[in-house]
Amino acid sequence: MTKTADIVIIGGGISGATIGYFLLKNGAKNVVILERDYLTAGATGRCGAGIRQQWGTELNCLMAKFSCEFFENAVDELGYDHDLEFCQGGYLMLISTEKELEQSRKNVALQNSLGIESRMLTTDEIKEIVPKLNTDGLLAGTFHGRDGHLNPFHTTQAFAEAFKRLGGEIYLHTNVEDIIAENGHIKGVKTNRGTISTNTVVNAAGGYSQQIAEMAGTKLPLYSERHNILVTEQVERILTPVLMSFSLNFYCQQVPHGAFLMGRTCADQPRDLRVTADSSFPIEMAKSITKVMPPLKKLRMLRQWAGLYNMSPDKHPIYGESPDIAGFYTAAGFSGRGFMIAPATGQSMAEIILGLKPTLPWEKLGLSRFDKGDLILEPSVV
Repeated sequence: MTKTADIVIIGGGISGATIGYFLLKNGAKNVVILERDYLTAGATGRCGAGIRQQWGTELNCLMAKFSCEFFENAVDELGYDHDLEFCQGGYLMLISTEKELEQSRKNVALQNSLGIESRMLTTDEIKEIVPKLNTDGLLAGTFHGRDGHLNPFHTTQAFAEAFKRLGGEIYLHTNVEDIIAENGHIKGVKTNRGTISTNTVVNAAGGYSQQIAEMAGTKLPLYSERHNILVTEQVERILTPVLMSFSLNFYCQQVPHGAFLMGRTCADQPRDLRVTADSSFPIEMAKSITKVMPPLKKLRMLRQWAGLYNMSPDKHPIYGESPDIAGFYTAAGFSGRGFMIAPATGQSMAEIILGLKPTLPWEKLGLSRFDKGDLILEPSVV
């Protein structure tokens, strides 16, 4: 293992991989990624991998739009030899309350103003897109055809391979044991395989980002929360878009090989690092989804699993350098959408670390916003 590095990134998920790639693409040298297990071992390999641009804040819309456009050309951009399975069948957002309807109209107006061509739908128009949908109890919907979902394993591998081609190094099964800081400055990273001297560390450790920050001698206002997903047997395709509803509390997609992947937010989930399965989740998930998609009643569930959402106080990520430790940077607190905005994360963190002109308004995502009360509240989350 190398003894020195200009930049050490902690975390081998999609965020760490994209940050590494964009750093090297923008002129950085001698960049290392450390992963305690294998690539995608954390939240990336456990996520639903949805890609949507239908958000309720300008910042989220811009970050999602940037990322979606990158994903559309990622195979060529990254020089990957396989398909990322980016299925752009759209996101169909189902609306069942007057409050949600009012917010959705505002969201669509905002999205359209930013070049995202989403639109409001009547229940009849919803049925045209998904004929097997039960629209009883629905008021309307929104739809954007360039949204969709892709394969998180291939996508992370594509970034990792491109990162290595540009000269980056990845060390798997390498556990960070301590971060060395002296007089408020980063000096190195101690691992189970040796110590790397460096003046710059990027914390992209997902659910473990709080522990990494504590090693450096600082704190982050984050917590990790368990979220569950299930997958079914493979069947004939009956669903093209991703179905999602805030008020009905679910998302559901049919992946390329025919299985259904779905999740919902469950109450009283542990706020720690447990990823054990919640036995009540499949029951509640089945109740939610079969109301709107009756044909799914006949499906057999194959398995379920859980991953960690790393939550911030305003459900937006933290980007930037620690005010306490020079050279210690954070990209964490994605609150369940780290995968879909990963290209925006990579580009933004590269600009922050290298002192480049902002492509996106990442200045709003620094730690100081919590002390100032400048929270960015997203109205449209499950």
